[in-house]
Amino acid sequence: MPPCTERAIRWRRSTDPVTIAGPSLLTAESTMPTIHDLYRYPVKGLSPEPLKSVAVNAGEALPGDRSFAITNGTWKFDPTSLTPHPKTDFCMLALHEKLATLSTRYDDATGTLSVAGVDGPTFQASLKTPEGRAKIAAFVGKLLEIDGTPELVEAPGGHRFTDVSVVSASMMQAVSLVNLASVKALEDWLGVPVHPLRFRANLYFDGGKAWEEFDWMGGDLRIGDAIVRPVLRTQRCAATNVDPETADRDLEVPGALRAAFGHPDMGIYVEIVKGGTWRIGDTIAPA
Repeated sequence: MPPCTERAIRWRRSTDPVTIAGPSLLTAESTMPTIHDLYRYPVKGLSPEPLKSVAVNAGEALPGDRSFAITNGTWKFDPTSLTPHPKTDFCMLALHEKLATLSTRYDDATGTLSVAGVDGPTFQASLKTPEGRAKIAAFVGKLLEIDGTPELVEAPGGHRFTDVSVVSASMMQAVSLVNLASVKALEDWLGVPVHPLRFRANLYFDGGKAWEEFDWMGGDLRIGDAIVRPVLRTQRCAATNVDPETADRDLEVPGALRAAFGHPDMGIYVEIVKGGTWRIGDTIAPA
């Protein structure tokens, strides 16, 4: 079992300056953006887990991403009827900023989740047993002062608890990308630091131009040796107002995006068309 990470995962910024420019189409002659960081989020609403590399498969989500979730205690999860639920039916940062005070780590081999709070000790529980899931759910319910009985749930058959699962079955498997140049553009407009993990993306890339990702719609991309298809801009909600290091609700990110750039979007969703492997430093180029 790897040790639980620090409560705040420190962001590793590139030592090179990020170029900020107007949006432009990615062409073979452009400076190629590269993967800066990769993350999965085993339990919806809980800690990101950094990855050095990851194998992706056609038509599937990032392995181990949002496989678990904690309900808000107002409804009963039925694993035999996998109707997608809106994110507000789960414990999530848009409503529960205290989730950011937790540091969690999931061990795939044992099915064990390690949990540490700001002041509390680390404890572990198995997400593969009813007793372990109940222990985690009760802990989170008490932390968030939730009425009712929250459940920690796992969906079978490749179901994922992504925000866009309510859009379509294929979008449920989409992977989220964020352009660090676009984050920097927002940061410059606000005049304060904006932690990229506010956006809880799977893949962060740098080396490109701000907002160029929005022009990638309609054409396939090669990331590493995988092929992806951009399918949707990511509209941002109040979860991004929460600082992932301090758990403070200290910014109004969707409003700032609208005021500065005329839209509430940061990042895009892509579907995996052809499987392959992603590694830190891999380029993003036209397919």
